Amino acid sequence: MNTDLQENVNAIRQWARDRNLVLGSNPQAQTVKLFEEGGELAGGVARQNLPVIKDSIGDVVVVLVILAAQVGVDFNECVALAYDEIKDRRGRMVDGVFVKDEPIA
Repeated sequence: MNTDLQENVNAIRQWARDRNLVLGSNPQAQTVKLFEEGGELAGGVARQNLPVIKDSIGDVVVVLVILAAQVGVDFNECVALAYDEIKDRRGRMVDGVFVKDEPIA
């Protein structure tokens, strides 16, 4: 099993191209697939089923890599933008959920 994320992203992208999932499918169908996989992840978390959680997290990443390719954006750029947005975020845990502090106006 390859553990290098960039190699895996590249392999997923190529796998999707080879199967005509990038040009031959559509982002709406891939978005539905994302919610399907998210539901499986939620079920795994609710049942504390670690194998399902791990499989579902991987499936969500695969779907997102393919969706990014379908709409013509770079997956890594999307992740970098998201990290740049949260990297300095401050907040607190409320009932096990991180709640960001509101900016002072």
